Amino acid sequence: MSNSLLSLVLLEKPATPDMLLVVKALRTRHPELAAEVVDGRETADGHRPPSSSPLIRCGGELVAVMSMPAPIPQDNGLWYRAASTWPEGEAIAARHRGHLIVSVLGRHLRPLPAARLTTAVVGALIAVMPECCAVVWDTKVARPAKLWMEMSRQSFSPFPDYPFSLWVDILPFREQSKIGAVTMGLSKFAEREIEFVTVKLTLRVMLEKVASLAAYLVEHGAVVKDGDTFGGDEQERFTVRYKNSDQFGGLPVFYCTDEFEYRKLRS
Repeated sequence: MSNSLLSLVLLEKPATPDMLLVVKALRTRHPELAAEVVDGRETADGHRPPSSSPLIRCGGELVAVMSMPAPIPQDNGLWYRAASTWPEGEAIAARHRGHLIVSVLGRHLRPLPAARLTTAVVGALIAVMPECCAVVWDTKVARPAKLWMEMSRQSFSPFPDYPFSLWVDILPFREQSKIGAVTMGLSKFAEREIEFVTVKLTLRVMLEKVASLAAYLVEHGAVVKDGDTFGGDEQERFTVRYKNSDQFGGLPVFYCTDEFEYRKLRS
């Protein structure tokens, strides 16, 4: 599984960031993070001119920021998913005219540290660039720029307080008499998405359980094996099965359901 993560920052108009200002914002927002522009220059009087370098060194890793003077390709599915929590997203995205591509270079980092670092850099970019209007995470999850800037302050918070909801969508659905939820974006961290179907939980409780399992998998990777169980207690256990989703076009999922346990209780 490639650890490469691409984050796209949508711009109302094309713009190139001043990377020295971005680094300054990074240091202010994350004092624990050593950050510098790779070609950081300084004049004789101690002033630094705007840097054209697309590279920042953060905590020993290189992060590339590339400015593109064009919109991102249209993806109707992306904005349809985003509409469940951000109804204005598609209209805002339709007006953007440029974007930034942000990525940690190298493949040796685990997905979570790479996500933390990328998220921090994106937050700093938004803080210094008023043109930013949205962020598309790994081509799968879209969020408003303002929300990203606020939540990205928690990029390096300990589990479970880092902003994994910027990286993973949880989308509810109805299937006849059952309700369910499917994730989008989790596979980058755990190789599969979650598909959760319940016949007895409320929507709120189900979404909490999916979020809890998703956060655990973001933190630990694909440690849940086919046939494992999880839950709050012995009376509420859910079996995890590896399968390709019948509901979502063969998407590889951790399939979780309480349907069979419910039927046993009713029989």
